[in-house]
Amino acid sequence: MTHDHENRYDASDLDGWDPENELGDPGSYPFARGPYASMYTGRLWTMRQYAGFGDARATNERFRALLDAGQTGLSVAFDLPTQMGLDSDDPLARGEVGKVGVAIDSIDDMRILFDEIPLADVSTSMTINSTAAVLLLMYQIVADEQGADTHRLRGTIQNDILKEYIARGTYIYPAAPSMRIITDTFSYCAAEMPSWNTISISGYHIREAGSTSAQEVAFTIANGLAYVEAAEAVGLDIDSFAPRLSFFWNAHNGLFEEAAKYRAARRLWARLMRDRMGATNPDSWRMRFHTQTAGSTLTAQQPLNNVVRTAYQALSAVLGGTQSLHTNSYDEALGLPTSDSVLVALRTQQILGYETGVPEIVDPLAGSYYVESLTDRIEADAMELIAKIDELGGAPSAIEDGFQQREIETAAYAYAKALDSGEVTLVGVNRFTVTDEPPSDLLSIDPELEPAQRRALEQRRTRRDGVAVSHALSEVGDAASGADNLLYPMRAALEAGATIGDITRTLVPVFGRYRPAP
Repeated sequence: MTHDHENRYDASDLDGWDPENELGDPGSYPFARGPYASMYTGRLWTMRQYAGFGDARATNERFRALLDAGQTGLSVAFDLPTQMGLDSDDPLARGEVGKVGVAIDSIDDMRILFDEIPLADVSTSMTINSTAAVLLLMYQIVADEQGADTHRLRGTIQNDILKEYIARGTYIYPAAPSMRIITDTFSYCAAEMPSWNTISISGYHIREAGSTSAQEVAFTIANGLAYVEAAEAVGLDIDSFAPRLSFFWNAHNGLFEEAAKYRAARRLWARLMRDRMGATNPDSWRMRFHTQTAGSTLTAQQPLNNVVRTAYQALSAVLGGTQSLHTNSYDEALGLPTSDSVLVALRTQQILGYETGVPEIVDPLAGSYYVESLTDRIEADAMELIAKIDELGGAPSAIEDGFQQREIETAAYAYAKALDSGEVTLVGVNRFTVTDEPPSDLLSIDPELEPAQRRALEQRRTRRDGVAVSHALSEVGDAASGADNLLYPMRAALEAGATIGDITRTLVPVFGRYRPAP
């Protein structure tokens, strides 16, 4: 298929195009039209606002307010120390406690975080990677204490370490032991939490780092294939874990390009899982995903413009068939969102779901000359990049080579030049600017929070049975040195009162620390 024009598409652009092969029916291979036959006519996407700041008590209050306002799922943001496996009183955590998410040191913080929230009834997403297994276990312990059937717990951990090496940087261990923790998590959840999504393979941060839409699809799917291969290498059957894999995409500014991107990604994953990886269960071919609107597109200038940007980005995600959605708050380029801005972001989804009529039709874009041409082009461009990654030995080897990082840097530089030259318009930044903008009301974190969190942690340490904790941590170290599943001794250590920092300090001498190549 070729096209020799840029702004008008017709039947010639789909000459020889086979709708049965390229589209199929909604809910059927190759899933271009959506993972489920009824899509939103059966139920709307999960409206899952990402929240977390300060300590567990403050975040718990925000969660309960969002649920009261009609949110249908929780999404937890953790602070940087928690993401890096540091306790709040670690010298490296100073100044970062509770800043970009909630501080979680031990099971006590997790109990407070979900106080009076029935975990049997809500679906929870946790954006956490290098320490994902630890936070998952804390969640399971709290659900167990509430009396929930943990076999039926619903939710997702991001747990995607490869994209951390590519685009985000919250890694602790080298790639091999990090992949081992992930495959141990797959095995553990298959036995203990079979309804849980064990990984959310994330293009979001790849796009935030400056990639194109095709690079976002290619690098994310290549990472997904690497996780599948790693799991198979330790003896897991592909059809036992692949149905619980999920993805996480960025909803950027190009309305039709983004909608086409989701359709292309679903189709490409289905083809690769069936034809390359040999999965036989259709649930293993079906890509399900969460979408978040693009934080990198939000502007500190004229921040109310971000309400409009976010609404269009959310529309692209729904037109593309997302399973859950987070809409960014308009003030996030300035600081953590206020309760008022979070409510506007949630209302944006509710207006899209209940007022626009868009969810009443399954895949309304199907058959569009332009959208189908664009879907094909994004899939082809992504497959070309995946072939280059294959030549380098797969995603982990390509990351060691720096391939994905270089590609993203080149794309980001090209966009920055286009913005500087005015070739690309950013409303309120390089066109349609104003002077003397009134200041926005910003959320501030209580400066007493960090010392209070440190004091609470110290009190918990004095109350716990130190001998039991030491014994449990030695079991974690033994499992790390051997081949046993790490999650069982880690759970026992957390129940005994071990902190996230205790677990990290136990594993680093065995696994080492990742140092990026210069």
